[in-house]
Amino acid sequence: MDDYPLIENHGLVGDLQTAALVTTDGTVDWLCFPRFDSPSVFGALLDKDKGGHCTVRPKHATHATKQLYLPDTAILVTRFMTEAGAGEVLDFMPVTGTKVTAGHQLVRMIRCVRGSMSFEVEIAPRFNYGRTGHQLHLTEHGAVFAADDGTELTVHPVREPEDDHLVDVRPDRDDLHFTLTLQAGQQRGVVLASAADGPPREIRLAAYQQLFDDTVAFWRSWLGQSHYSGRWREAVERSAVTLKLMTYAPSGALVAAPTAALPEQLGGERNWDYRFTWIRDASFSVYALLGLGFTEEAKAFIEWLGDRVDERAGTDQDSDPLNIMYKVDGSSDLDEQVLDHWEGYAGSAPVRIGNGAATQLQLDIYGEACDSIYFAHRHGIQLGHRGWNALLTNLAWLADHWDQAGEGLWETRGGRKHFTYGRVMSWVAFDRALRLAESNGRPGAADRWQRARDEIYEQVMAKGWSEGRQAFVQHYGSDVLDSSLLRMATVGFITPDDPMWYSTLDAMEQELVSDSLVYRYDPGASPDGLRGSEGTFSLCTFMYVDALARAGRTERARLVFEKMLGYANHLGLYSEEIDLTGRQLGNFPQAFTHLALIDAALTLNAALDRR
Repeated sequence: MDDYPLIENHGLVGDLQTAALVTTDGTVDWLCFPRFDSPSVFGALLDKDKGGHCTVRPKHATHATKQLYLPDTAILVTRFMTEAGAGEVLDFMPVTGTKVTAGHQLVRMIRCVRGSMSFEVEIAPRFNYGRTGHQLHLTEHGAVFAADDGTELTVHPVREPEDDHLVDVRPDRDDLHFTLTLQAGQQRGVVLASAADGPPREIRLAAYQQLFDDTVAFWRSWLGQSHYSGRWREAVERSAVTLKLMTYAPSGALVAAPTAALPEQLGGERNWDYRFTWIRDASFSVYALLGLGFTEEAKAFIEWLGDRVDERAGTDQDSDPLNIMYKVDGSSDLDEQVLDHWEGYAGSAPVRIGNGAATQLQLDIYGEACDSIYFAHRHGIQLGHRGWNALLTNLAWLADHWDQAGEGLWETRGGRKHFTYGRVMSWVAFDRALRLAESNGRPGAADRWQRARDEIYEQVMAKGWSEGRQAFVQHYGSDVLDSSLLRMATVGFITPDDPMWYSTLDAMEQELVSDSLVYRYDPGASPDGLRGSEGTFSLCTFMYVDALARAGRTERARLVFEKMLGYANHLGLYSEEIDLTGRQLGNFPQAFTHLALIDAALTLNAALDRR
């Protein structure tokens, strides 16, 4: 474990098509070109020896480090301090826009802010998850790493013509090492480019400054659209920027996380690839984005979702109209593979790419999709005629298939069950369809939808409720609790002041909550087909805050929320899980968690204002 940085000891930079993780000691240990879900170029996060990295660190052995974001931007500043001097590395990726491109740039600018400092720089890519070899070609104006499959990583130095005395270059086999010595006020650096439009070239400081200024302007202009002025603004806005970094601009799709195979338990097998777009997670983004005022992003996702709803309309009526997840471009070939040659983060194998859960039956996604479409409609984002007709096809399928077992929200691999949450969200699908048809004067099978909605309601109340537990339970015929059901009041299935809801919250408090942190469920009581245990789910903790606030338990909600903010990393970022020592686990950062943080803040802030 000592050879790997803590998962939380990272910052994130990106250009809205891909992203890089940077450790607190100045190492880029995860970067995929040209998309989030492309093979890695730097992957030391999952294998310290074979994964590849780009490191900038002081030559002085003893130094302190700090890391922060330039205010209101996604520009990461990693600071190094010694008695002799202080230096910084500024990492950012110039935003490429909404056009698909293979050309991307990671800017690593090194500067001395006090005294003097010598920096060691090592660039050691390992293409295609370390499976493809490469050669290093040095030129007078930079370097090119040429992979055997034709992929290239070009190194453009940022310097002035008279700078030769500042740099000592030492190629080492097919890696590049150099030492850079700077005095206070000096800055130099490198731009790492994929699919560069020409050979290596020297970038003058003035050209770098323009890249920097343009990137600052983009992020501050974008964040300036937020109309949120409530409590916890800094945490909310950092979550918004993080979600933007994980959005694939050409399609509007939001990836669940920019990483793959980070473990939910150290040394365990729960290591999944999250670099895809889940219907569920991305649907939730509509609530958070519109709640903050980011209309264009919400509109882009609704269009992406409309395309997914439409593309399967008219096909085999026995097959699921929607997959639970897609690639960012909308394709659905997510075959799961294991990278046997990588040891995994801190020895946590297997390292999986692709995702075998893509073909699971998860009925809740239809409710999340319909709810996001309905919510967007209330904010002026309309579904067109073609989209409505495609939605009718999806609803017709659901009307025939809602009463069957599935794998459920948590993508368990222990067999299908009649999950209560799946039923609740099927209820939501028909309820929102009825509301949309009525408010828009649209045609639809209203009688059939209403019958299905009412049947589901009666079934959940009869089979999803446990008299013994005095709570709603994970699946029919069990007494297992499940934190996904924290959303029952949020979606309107039950009123937040119903005694049945109060007793459900009390039961969850006793069994699933550990000092404010919330587990998804108890795998021991409900085996999920996987070995090992897991940490508490950050998403579920923020859902718990939302549920408490809606139930009028605002003081408890506020305390849980404030405690949870304390589990963020130094930059305000969250992975998927937190273990009982406070260490972050799972893929990082996780979109679902940051979406839930925003939702919880909006709900709790409004509840506190009403007191």
